[in-house]
Parts: sequence; C-alpha cells; structure tokens
Amino acid sequence: MKNDKKSIFGWCMYDLANSAYITTVSAALLPIYFKEGIVGDNGIALFGMTVSATAMWGFMLGFAALIVFLFAPVLGSIADFSSAKKRFLISFAYFGSMFATLLFFSRPGDVWYAVVLYICTQVCFIGANVFYDAFLPHIATEDKIDSVSAKGYAYGYVGGSIQFGIALVLVAMHESIGIREDLAVRIGMGMTGIWWAGWTLFTVKYLKEIKTDTPLPEKYHNTPKLFAYLSIGINRTINTAQKVKNFKQLTIFVIAYMIYNDGAHTVTSMAAIYGKEELELGTTHLMVTLLLVQVVAIAGALIFSRIAKHIGARRAVMISLVLWSGVVIYGYFIHSAMEFFVLGMIVGIVLGGTQALSRSFYGAMIPESASAEFYGFYSVFSKFSAIWGPFTFGIIKQITGTARLAIISLMVFFVVGLILLAFVNDEKAKEEKLMY
Repeated sequence: MKNDKKSIFGWCMYDLANSAYITTVSAALLPIYFKEGIVGDNGIALFGMTVSATAMWGFMLGFAALIVFLFAPVLGSIADFSSAKKRFLISFAYFGSMFATLLFFSRPGDVWYAVVLYICTQVCFIGANVFYDAFLPHIATEDKIDSVSAKGYAYGYVGGSIQFGIALVLVAMHESIGIREDLAVRIGMGMTGIWWAGWTLFTVKYLKEIKTDTPLPEKYHNTPKLFAYLSIGINRTINTAQKVKNFKQLTIFVIAYMIYNDGAHTVTSMAAIYGKEELELGTTHLMVTLLLVQVVAIAGALIFSRIAKHIGARRAVMISLVLWSGVVIYGYFIHSAMEFFVLGMIVGIVLGGTQALSRSFYGAMIPESASAEFYGFYSVFSKFSAIWGPFTFGIIKQITGTARLAIISLMVFFVVGLILLAFVNDEKAKEEKLMY
C-alpha cells in the first residue's frame, strides 16, 4: 500500500475536509463570536469569580486537550490490534462534523451550550487526527514521508482557505444579502460541519487499510468484544509506555515537541481573540488575516519540506522555531491592522513547516506495527502540552489585564524546544526503532 497514489489522495483529502472546522470555527469565527455575541463584556461567573471570554477560551482549549490526553493511547492500541484505524477515523470525523453543524444554533447568552458543543467538536477533531496521523508510516516510505506529510497539510490549508473564504464573504456582505452579522457567523460555522462530512467521503472511498487477522487471546474468548478490546488496549498502552524509555532519541524529541508545539498552538488558537480584544481590530480585518495565514501556510509546508530534503526534518524544524520566537516578539509590539496582517504572513510560513515536519519526523522514528498506538501517544504529548499554553495565557491575561505579556511569554516555549531538539540524534533514533 505504500506510495499508492489513491491511498495518499484519500488520506490528504481528510485534511482538506477537517481543516475547514479548525480554520473557520476554532481559529476565526467562534473565538470572536464567543467574546462579542455569546459572552459579551460582562464575562462569565465561574467558581465564584468573573472570568473574561479570553480567559475562558483558553480554559476550554485546555480542557478539550485534557480529555484527549486521557483516552487517545488506549484507542490507538485498540486500533492497531483490530486493524480499525479507518473505522475510528471515520466515526470521530462524522460525530465531529455533526457537533460542528449544531454550532449554528448557538445564540447570544447560550454560554454553556456553546462551551459543551465546542469541547465535543474539538475532542472529535483531535481524536480523528490520532488515527489519521497513524496512517502516515503505512502509506509512505521513509524517503517520501516528509513530502507526503507536507502534501497532507497543503491540502488542508487549501480546504481551510476555500471554506473560510466563503464564510468571510458571507460575514462581510451580510447587509447586502439581508441577514444579521451574527446569523452570517452562525451559518459560516454550521457550513463547516457539512464541508467536513462531505469531503470525508473521499477518504472513505480511497484510503485503504491493510487488515491483519489478530485473534483475541484465549482468556478473552468468553468476554464481550468491547471489554476485551478495551482491556487489550489498556495493557498494550502500559507495555508501550514501559518500552518508550528505550527510545531515548524519541523521548528527547517528544519533550521538545511538547514544549514548542504548546507555544505554536497557543499563538494560533488565541490570535483572533488577541487581535479583537488587545488590538481592537474589526472582524473583517481579523478574518482576512486568518485567511492569509491559511493561504501562505500552503507554500510554507511545501517550502519547508524542500528544505528538509537538503538539511533534514529536524534542522528544518529548528529553523522554524527561530522564526516562531520572532513572531511572538513582533506580536508584543504591534498595534495596527497592517502589523497584524504582516504577523499573519510570518505565522503562515512557519506554521505549515513546523506541523508537517514534526509529524513526519516522529513517524520516521516509530515502529510501523504500532503506529496508531505511538501516534496516540503523539497526540497525548501534543494535547498535554496544549493544556498549559492556553491556561497560562488565560491566567496571565486574567491577572495582568493585558494579553501582551501573555503573548511574549510564549517565546520561552520556542527557545527551550529549540535547545532540546539540538540534542536529538537522527541516526540513533532510526536504530532504536529497529529494536522494538
């Protein structure tokens, strides 16, 4: 199945499908609508104190990540044992698309409806990506893995850009077509669920999974299948966690990844609400900038994959982390829409490269026979790190009253990640994989 054009196409098309949600809803429309339309200026009463919409958004992101942190490795283990990566991928995708569509019904004042629905959608989005990422070592050989990973992200940025562009036109021209702005926003969010579900059909048709007949151990023969798989998944997860300590290079990379990914995730997740509250930018300015990020990221993913061909994925990621440090420094000093626009261009370039190459570099270091399990851990590491950045951002904003100190504090994540990444030995990592 490796390097099969149809399977790679089907795999890439899922990125095109789900990126509409993460771009249009999670990064652009919902943060702004949550602050201005759903919550308002009075904030939310939480545990006896008033929490701002910005801080609450950070807490929501962190809580969704925590949920995935708890279940992803076990699901990955079950998927590897039962050859069910595709079934898990499709199930999470369609539940996620349903929840995304239901966001259409979130109206001003429906705070907890929006919170619960967003967390459910986010969990399904992340859960599907565990199994989506796990296909990468199965559909691409080692010499193609960087370019295939980058191609997947490029498809995603194309899909996200097109769907977000449609939503942007709808919101910007709401008066011309005779609807309120909040209704245009809700339609834009609901459309993402339909987009996500529709384009996933290509993945259903073209992405192939090689079935391996692994019989249930004899001790589970009289146990209901659901409980048998759950028990096997937990046991395999524990065994893999014990073996991971033998993967020294992988461990160093994962720690580095957790740290620098936390910074990148927080920058992209909080960008819209930062621009709205701190810079007081209009909705159209924010949405155009976020659309620019997606368009530029297409080129960024492909450019960094070419750089990786010459200097390796690890060194290419290190270059991107230097640029990320510049992003947050620049972000601290900006005040105008044009400066935010420039910031978006830089983010777009480094975002595509960092995401694509981190995924493929990890894929080159893990055993193929346990890819879903290891990518379950990858998702855990990714989402465990993503808990702290948004929480930190929200806490600093809540204490200081300004998001500028919160944004520049993220530089620590990129610098520490860069230092740790310098200690990873590519060749030793590949040798360790063969010992699994």
